[in-house]
Formats: sequence, C-alpha cells, structure tokens
Amino acid sequence: MSLKQHMKFWAFFVALFILFLVLLSNILLPFILGMAVAYFLDPVADKLEDLGLNRSLATTIIIGVFVLLVILLTILLVPVLIEQLLGFLNRLPGYITKLHAFLMPIVERFVDVSDLQQNGEVKKSLALYAAEAVKSLGALSKNIIGGGLALVNIITLLVITPVVAFYLLRDWDHIVEKVNSWLPVKNAHEVRRLASEIDDVLAGFVRGQATVCLILSLYYGIALMASGLEFGLTIGIITGMISFIPFVGAIIGAVASIGVALVQFWPDFVMIGIVGVIFVVGQVLEGYVLTPNLVGERVGLHPVWVMFGLLAGGSLFGFVGVLIAVPMAAVVGVLSRFSIRQYLESPLYGAPVPPPEEDEK
Repeated sequence: MSLKQHMKFWAFFVALFILFLVLLSNILLPFILGMAVAYFLDPVADKLEDLGLNRSLATTIIIGVFVLLVILLTILLVPVLIEQLLGFLNRLPGYITKLHAFLMPIVERFVDVSDLQQNGEVKKSLALYAAEAVKSLGALSKNIIGGGLALVNIITLLVITPVVAFYLLRDWDHIVEKVNSWLPVKNAHEVRRLASEIDDVLAGFVRGQATVCLILSLYYGIALMASGLEFGLTIGIITGMISFIPFVGAIIGAVASIGVALVQFWPDFVMIGIVGVIFVVGQVLEGYVLTPNLVGERVGLHPVWVMFGLLAGGSLFGFVGVLIAVPMAAVVGVLSRFSIRQYLESPLYGAPVPPPEEDEK
C-alpha cells in the first residue's frame, strides 16, 4: 500500500472510532471501567501466575478481593461523604457571609470601597451567588445520586463492570497476542516499539497516578478529620481524588479547607496554621516522594496537555470522555513525538540524505 492509502485507512479508522464513542457513549461506562480495572490489575495477575496459580484462579481471587473492597468502601464511606457534602452545601452561604465579614476590613485598608457602597451591595451579591451556587450544586448532586444513576444504572455498573474486568483480565495475554498477530508485517517492529512506549506512559501515569490519588485521599481525609475541621473527611477525600488534575486538586482543597478553618477556628491561629501545614506536607509528599517514585519522569505528559485532554474529553463525550482522556492524551503524545522524530530525520526538515551504498566488488 502507498503512503496515501495508509493515511486513508487510518483516517477512516479514527473517524469510525470517534463515531463509535459518540453513538454509544451512554452505555460504554461499565466496559471502560472494566477495561481500566483489568489493565490496572494485570501485573498482579502476572505475579500470582509466577507463584504457580493458573490465570483463571488468579483472576478470580483478584476480582473477588477488588469487588469486596469496593463494596466495603461503598458501605462505609459513601453515606458519610454524601451526608457531609450535603451539609457543606447547606452551610456554604453562611461560610461565604462570614468570610466576607472577615476579609472586607482587610480589603478596606488598601482599597477605598465607600463610593461603591460595598457593604450593602456585596453582601446582596454574595448572598445571591451563594444561593445560586448551592442550588446548582444541589441539582448536580441530585442528578449524580438520583438521575445520574438512572442513566448509568448502578446495578449495571456493579454487575457488568466486574464481569468485563474478569474476562479481560483472564484473557489479557491472549488478547495481546491476537492483536500482535494482526500487525502489518512490514511495520510490526516499529508498531510494537510504539505500543511498548505507550504502555510505559499509561502504566506510569494511570497506575502510578491512581495510587498517588488513593494515598493522598487517605492522608488528607484522615489528617483534616483528625484536626477537627468541619467536613474535613469529605474535603480531604475529594482533594485526593482530583489530584490527578495538576495543581487543581491541591488549590481547590487548600482554598476550601483554609476557608472553612478561618470561619470555624478564628481567631485560633494555631488550628488554622495546622490546616495549612497539612496541605504543605501533602504537597511535599506528592511532589518529592509519591510522584517521583510511583509515576516517574518518563511519562512525558505535560500538565497543560493533561488538563487540555480532560477538558476536551469531557466536552466531547461527557464522563466517558474524562475516563479515556488521559489514555488518549498519552497515545497522541507518543505518536506526536514519533512523528516529530520522523520529521527531523527526513529530507523535509533538511536532514542529510545518506549516500547510496556502493556495490561491493
């Protein structure tokens, strides 16, 4: 096949894949989650195989333990998190009003706000915005807890996801072998090399970052709850869960925690400082211990590229798009670097063309 035919083939394949996502995005969630679980746990299955267990038994043990842990976490944590989240939303207007009363005297020292009648207008504006925020967040929570579960049926998730994960994890090596046999013979070596590079990026980011988020959720949740901060468990767990978005998780968590601490503990500077120190320690732990050791620097996914991928995936395909955003960003990143290398080595860039080999006499 010529280069033009290759490009047409892959363009058609990409267009077909995007159409598939658009048309079936409402039912793909349990399958994508099952695939993610299988990919995440494949190294564990390999370890158990090395210990002498057959693949089916190893898969049964792994999926069984995984499902048990998910059920326990759901029973123990979800009711508490929902209760704290709804309580936080109900008290959000009061927090905003108290923060306004706390911050306005500081602002008035540097800015003259008398001409704007700030005291009356800002309070009304803040009350209005707070009410709208609570209304919007309440509706969102209701959709997630109620309507969202009607769209993405929780029973379907609990049943189909483990089944998909079990079969994919059990047959993972066979699937890889089968796909490997479909590679074009002429370019098989290059495709395998690219696939290996993509796997390194995904393993480094997805598995590594998921572990980082889990550890940070436990750290922030336990530390903030132990400090006595209101809704500390919920704020901490949410902060850890969204830490895979560079800087966003830490900023949101710090602003929410310190804001609540100012309202709850003022003028106790020690307790407010403790909450601040918790986040400083968390950032040091993430930046200098967890990320370098669990994610590594070979991933090659720039934070801006990750954020763009998440926003683009969510905008195009909703929650399913968010789930596949980082893997797709990793694939596009690896292919982009490969294309750039090819370009730099080509005559189009101006690289010298090696002279033709002379026939040996």
